Amino acid sequence: MAASPPSRKAAEYGEGDRGCQFVEAMPGRRSKERYAVAEPGRRTQRRAEMSRLAPPSTSGYVMPHSPRRRGPMQRFSGTDSYVATPDLEAAVNAAIALERPLLVKGEPGTGKTILAHEIARGIGARLIAWHIKSTTKAQQGLYEYDAVARLRDGQLGDARVHDIRNYIVPGKLWEAFAAEQRPVLLIDEIDKGDIEFPNDLLLELDRMEFYVYETRETIRARHRPVVVITSNNEKELPDAFLRRCFFHYIRFPDRETMQKIVDVHFPGLKHDLVHEALTVFFELREVPGLKKKPSTSELLDWLKLLLVEDVPPEALRAREPAKLIPPLYGALLKNEEDVHLFERLAFLHRRGERG
Repeated sequence: MAASPPSRKAAEYGEGDRGCQFVEAMPGRRSKERYAVAEPGRRTQRRAEMSRLAPPSTSGYVMPHSPRRRGPMQRFSGTDSYVATPDLEAAVNAAIALERPLLVKGEPGTGKTILAHEIARGIGARLIAWHIKSTTKAQQGLYEYDAVARLRDGQLGDARVHDIRNYIVPGKLWEAFAAEQRPVLLIDEIDKGDIEFPNDLLLELDRMEFYVYETRETIRARHRPVVVITSNNEKELPDAFLRRCFFHYIRFPDRETMQKIVDVHFPGLKHDLVHEALTVFFELREVPGLKKKPSTSELLDWLKLLLVEDVPPEALRAREPAKLIPPLYGALLKNEEDVHLFERLAFLHRRGERG
């Protein structure tokens, strides 16, 4: 069979005399282009152009916008006023390296919130804190449009009313995105918000950008902030939100670590007083049935009161078993049920001695 003459497009690209066949585009595709199959080892100019212009395959996943981090990676190794355990240091540095939010959980009073402050100090960054309440909405972290103020200015004939930007109030995320230097963004107690609060921040924290509908512009982060999110575990967080975070649980300090924490806050404190106070404190936490165990911050408050009242170590060491409740217990026991528990234990102890 005689070979068919080359088409006009083949002649245009000079392929007719080289046996190159043209195949129509796949059926159902809205395309007027043809795909060329060249001889082995050769590629037509058109296919080279198409190959150069074609975007890389992403298998349906769109890579999030990620501002470039310049310079060496900043590392956190604790500060002179914050005792960070090795696993906590590793978690912070892992979150910084991955550029993922650090989700921190733990007992109340274990230093979750202050951790963000110390990270900012440790890496020399500015801290931007967003404290979440039950009424807080995710939109408030992005921006708010003050329509009432614009209406009032319009009634008064203020010239500012013609520019809607005058009534856009930036939120904490916008403030962090617009920072000149890489900041530390604290989203404190995220579990206090409503159940959809974390989901409403998924895109913004992932892509580090959001859209302002009133001005039709996209706000992108100049520098990806170090995001620290704290939770008291009052509500379960969505799986989609957890997937985007690096998680760390701050375990309650053991006695050795607690000794270091006390030394940082009360340098030069008498060793005997610290020893007896820690003994009473950890014995108190081990009492069965205690509704709220005293935390690290409450121990520090109690030690401060012992210093102010000049309570000697002997008063803690020679505590009468029938009383059980330590002196100035209001710094450690925070509800009447726990106080009544210790009173009942003291009553049972006295009955046992009489029997």
